Amino acid sequence: MEFNHKPVLFDETIDALNIKPDGIVVDCTGGGGGHSAAALAKLGNKGRLIVIDQDPDAIAVLTARFGGDNRVTVVHDSFFNFSSILSSLGVESVDSIMADLGVSSYQLDTPERGFSFHHDAPLDMRMSKQGRSAGDLVNELSAEELKDIFYKYGEEKFAPRIAAAIVRERENGRIETTLQLAEIIKGAYPAAARRDGHPARKVFQALRIQTNFELQYLDGAVRAMFNSLSSGGRLAIISFHSLEDKIIKNAFSDFTVGCTCPPEFPVCVCGKKPQGKTLKQKTASKAELEENARSRSAKLRAIEKL
Repeated sequence: MEFNHKPVLFDETIDALNIKPDGIVVDCTGGGGGHSAAALAKLGNKGRLIVIDQDPDAIAVLTARFGGDNRVTVVHDSFFNFSSILSSLGVESVDSIMADLGVSSYQLDTPERGFSFHHDAPLDMRMSKQGRSAGDLVNELSAEELKDIFYKYGEEKFAPRIAAAIVRERENGRIETTLQLAEIIKGAYPAAARRDGHPARKVFQALRIQTNFELQYLDGAVRAMFNSLSSGGRLAIISFHSLEDKIIKNAFSDFTVGCTCPPEFPVCVCGKKPQGKTLKQKTASKAELEENARSRSAKLRAIEKL
């Protein structure tokens, strides 16, 4: 099995981590192991790499790729459980943490995983291959619940029309495939609005986010990552849409807040000091954009613990 994934902002992410030869590095989204391999190349014999992924396909590839290196621990879990993962490994603090959020190229390009509206496949979208699928949501939730998901996670302005169309269609039988759903969405879309990209794009994004709880637990995971850093440690996160980035930005902002005393106070009495300092955020270069269109929405944020 090949888990092909082209990491975006690759060099920028590795540089932001400031990896120490004897440090402990955590890759929260191992995928095909691209970022992990680059991090491992910077670690010496006393360094350690912990690679996490919830996708069993990724775990098979990561185990085959790194299984012979005693510096590497591969963990089949979601990074939402970051604190418990470190606790189970007996690790109290780490030096560098990275996370590449969202769906991987492998998941998008493997039709049977059901992430893409470009291929006909079972309507799945589960990164972990466990729990309720996108198909379960589409067939079991009410029109109101579907509308809320499309609004909240897809920012889809035609959410009520699409949700109503889905509920009408499933009266004729279960909605089973990606292309079946894509056609329903297309039919519910005003003709004039179809020029702005594929009509199914936002709804598929929203369903994927809901299916995998991508935003519900992200804030807690980011805070757990930062809290686990040793002094001078770095956390670097790549996001791919504004909803993810807002959560990361707000968390990082909280870590950098110092004194909160009213400005009229002559001296600080709250005693609060910044816990971290943010590094310059990065977006894809012109060259990377030309080489990899999926990098157009990527944003890298990094923070160092003081």
